[in-house]
Amino acid sequence: MTDSSNASAPASSGFRHLLPDAEARKKQRRRRAINDKLSAFGISMAGLGVVGALALIFVYLFSEVAPLLRPASIEAQIGYSLPEGGPHAETVHLTLDRYQEIGMQVTRDGRVIFFDADAGGFHSAFQVPIPDGATVTSFGQGEKRDGLLAFGLDTGEIVVAKVEYELTYPEGTRVTVPKLTYPLGEAPIVVDDLGEALIHVAVQEGRRGTVAVAQTADGRLLVNAYRTQRNIFSGDVQVTASRAEMPAYPGEISRILVDGSQRNVFIADPTGYLAYYDISTINSPSMVQRVRAVREGGITAISFLAGTVSLIVGGSDGSLSQWFLIRDENNAYALSRIRDFVGHRSPVTAIDSEYTRKGFLSGAKDGTLGIHFATSSRTLLRERVLDGPISAIAISPINGRMLVTDTSGGVHPHLVENRHPQVSFRAMWQRVWYEGRGEPEYVWQASSASDEFEPKMSLVPLTVGTLKAAFFAMLIAMPVAVMGAIYSAYFMTPRMRGVVKPTIEIMEALPTVILGFLAGLWLAPFVEDNLPVVFTMLFGLPLGMLLAGYVWFRLPQHYKNYIPPGWEAATLVPVVLVIGWICVASSPYIQLWFFDGSMRQWFTDQGITYDQRNALVVGIAMGFAVIPTIFSIAEDAVFNVPRHLTQGSLALGATAWQTVMGVVLPTASPGIFSAVMIGFGRAVGETMIVVMATGNSPVVNFNIFEGMRTLSANVAVELPETAVGSTHFRVLFLAALVLLTMTFIVNTIAEIVRQRLRARYSNL
Repeated sequence: MTDSSNASAPASSGFRHLLPDAEARKKQRRRRAINDKLSAFGISMAGLGVVGALALIFVYLFSEVAPLLRPASIEAQIGYSLPEGGPHAETVHLTLDRYQEIGMQVTRDGRVIFFDADAGGFHSAFQVPIPDGATVTSFGQGEKRDGLLAFGLDTGEIVVAKVEYELTYPEGTRVTVPKLTYPLGEAPIVVDDLGEALIHVAVQEGRRGTVAVAQTADGRLLVNAYRTQRNIFSGDVQVTASRAEMPAYPGEISRILVDGSQRNVFIADPTGYLAYYDISTINSPSMVQRVRAVREGGITAISFLAGTVSLIVGGSDGSLSQWFLIRDENNAYALSRIRDFVGHRSPVTAIDSEYTRKGFLSGAKDGTLGIHFATSSRTLLRERVLDGPISAIAISPINGRMLVTDTSGGVHPHLVENRHPQVSFRAMWQRVWYEGRGEPEYVWQASSASDEFEPKMSLVPLTVGTLKAAFFAMLIAMPVAVMGAIYSAYFMTPRMRGVVKPTIEIMEALPTVILGFLAGLWLAPFVEDNLPVVFTMLFGLPLGMLLAGYVWFRLPQHYKNYIPPGWEAATLVPVVLVIGWICVASSPYIQLWFFDGSMRQWFTDQGITYDQRNALVVGIAMGFAVIPTIFSIAEDAVFNVPRHLTQGSLALGATAWQTVMGVVLPTASPGIFSAVMIGFGRAVGETMIVVMATGNSPVVNFNIFEGMRTLSANVAVELPETAVGSTHFRVLFLAALVLLTMTFIVNTIAEIVRQRLRARYSNL
């Protein structure tokens, strides 16, 4: 006994020798504390770095969007007088050149005078060739961009002139040289064979040549279409004309306008009525409609918007309204009042439209100036700029400067800051009545080949398309991924799980551009040619699996023993392959038996639109891309459910499925929910699959057989083609900001729900 005790003493003493002393343990604790603090600091910095990066992204996007929020403003400059004044030099027209350097004044007696827009100095002048003894009795103009001017004479003739600007660069300096040309020749052109004076005239140049509409002193309305042919040797111009008399207007006329299509004539009168004439057939013009355009008082100013589709009508009551032609179901056109703008407190005296945008400026008798934009239904500015009536307004082609004249011939230049009038909450998020459409709609069509195009920048079709793509992708991916994750984590053997889980996770590494390429070039045509496969597999696969499960359940036990526990899923692989083959092979016969040989044509006959690249194709391809994300996170959440919970449930007599439904799913629900929301975020932000597998048509519906355009795809497609700093450019950044905000809100809600689920089931 004593020997044994003595033998153990050295060993115990040696063990104590191996233990660290108090000082060493103190150093270890200090080192661990430092490591813990460094780790906590690193993790905190990483988290703050992520938050900071997101904040910087938000700040950058907002910095690009912020200019859209700036209001319109004007800045007065030093005024001066027009070059020509006096009772015989009444100004009938005023413009600015595109460089905002040269102003143009057209006087009642047929003079076209160019002056320095900065100080009013004389630049050059032209006298329209008026025959001896003839007098100018009326003036008309074509679309502003064409620079067409028409002077009606008391002899029943007109002289048509065109303003052009030539650029020269002597010694490297740009010099603008204005000039007048005469597209119908310098000799007056006959409008009225009877030689009556023309008291009103309108002119427009287009595909039908030059169309002129005039009212004679005896009240007749005449329409003339002129075509020219120039002799290449002598340069002489030969003019041929088609003439017709229009139905008389029942009242006094204050203004006549011809639109750019040269098919429609509009007449305004001082009693507040607006008439529409159809001159599509020159030889048989007709009066279609006469409506009251001003509710109280008369029409005091009227002008086309850019493109000559819309009319802006100003009234003696200060009202401003937009009108254009609407086609009904019988293909008949009628003038319709589209929208009203914030008007003036006194009669409208002048209206001038912008050259390439759907904006216009209005002036009133009390000297108030208004800046308006049609598409966004906005009055951007209303400010008093004169003490008396505004006689005329001229905005430059680049909308950066304007000239305002008073009744005494004074010119008041102003700088204009109005870069993004097209954007408003209404224009982007509500229905807008666009030119040429029968009703208000949600439309995205931001650009076109024509300068006078009306940008349509509703974000509703893009937002709906984003939700549509994500919805159908999640509809396919979520049940497959979540149920696959539950089965893999809880029922599979470790060996089989070790093959399945890495294989599915590797799918996540597939480039989405490849998936989009395959979806667009292979899957979309395949689905179109074998549409019944979609429905037969949708019902056939679940039913086939249930049938296989029932057969497995009814098999004798000695047959089941051939399959090790946890490998039962492997028996479904041939079942899925056989059912898929049957569905594909039976597709032609199903189409022949039930759909007259083509299910797609049957859809068309039933009024269901079918696009080859549609939401179904996107849902399958994007679902394939999202499945690995949801599966991986959800599988980890299920697999990490504490074993004592499941074992306790089984020990109490619950079956495996009862344990899954009652214990595993509630405990893993925060992780499963996070997996689903992360997958949803991935689907919302997906770009390449949507770009390549849809028609990129911005439509507002949830039809699974039609395409869509998402916010991310729209940015990817249009951003490289838009001008930097333009409204279109900044609206695309706004779309990106909307997408970021949408995902941030969804993720925030998801995190709140996840934390509540975690708190609820943490006591299990």
